[in-house]
Amino acid sequence: MRNDLPGDGPKKIWLNQPTETATMTLKLIQQRSRELRAKTRRKLLGTLAGPLAAGLFYAFGMKEFAPLRPVLQPLFALALAWSLAGLYFLNRGMWSAVMPGDAGLSTGLEFCRREIGRQRDLLRRVLLWSLGPLLLTIGTLIFALAMVGTKDRGIFPNGLPFLIVMVVWVVAYFIVRFREQRELQREIDELNNVDKENHGL
Repeated sequence: MRNDLPGDGPKKIWLNQPTETATMTLKLIQQRSRELRAKTRRKLLGTLAGPLAAGLFYAFGMKEFAPLRPVLQPLFALALAWSLAGLYFLNRGMWSAVMPGDAGLSTGLEFCRREIGRQRDLLRRVLLWSLGPLLLTIGTLIFALAMVGTKDRGIFPNGLPFLIVMVVWVVAYFIVRFREQRELQREIDELNNVDKENHGL
C-alpha cells in the first residue's frame, strides 16, 4: 500500500525544479558572459577609429589649408597625440579573462557584472579619450574653414551643411551613449535579481 498523498507528485516536481532552474540559469549566464565579452572586445577595437579619424583630418587639413599650417598644425598634432594616448587609457584593464566552463552560478553572475562594469567604464572613458580629441580635430577643421572663408560670408553658406552634420552627429552620439548606459544598468539590476533569487533557493 502506498503512503503517498495525492498532492505528493506535484510537490516532488516543485521541489526538484530549483535545481533545473539553476542549471538553465547558469547556462544562460555563461552564454551571456560570452556575448558581453565579445561586445566589449568589439568596442575596444572600435576605439582604433579615433586616432585614424584624427590622422585623416590632420592630413586633410595640412594639405587643404597649407597657408594656415603654423596655426593649425599644433592643434591637429595635439588632437592626434591625445587620441593616441586615449588608446592606452581606453584599453587599460579592459581585456578580461575567459570565464571557466565549470564556474558556478555565483561566479558566472560576478563575471557578467564585471564585464558590464568594464563596458560602463569604457563608455565613460570614451568621452575623454576618444570623443574629446575627435571634437578638437573637427573644431580645428571648422576654425580653418572660417579663416579661409570670404570676409563677408565666412564659412556660410558652403560650410553650413558640414556644421549641421557635425551638430547632429554629436547630439546623436550622446543620445546613443545615454541609452547604452541605461541598458547596462538594467542588465546589472537583472543580474542582481537573479543573484537574490539564487541565494533565496
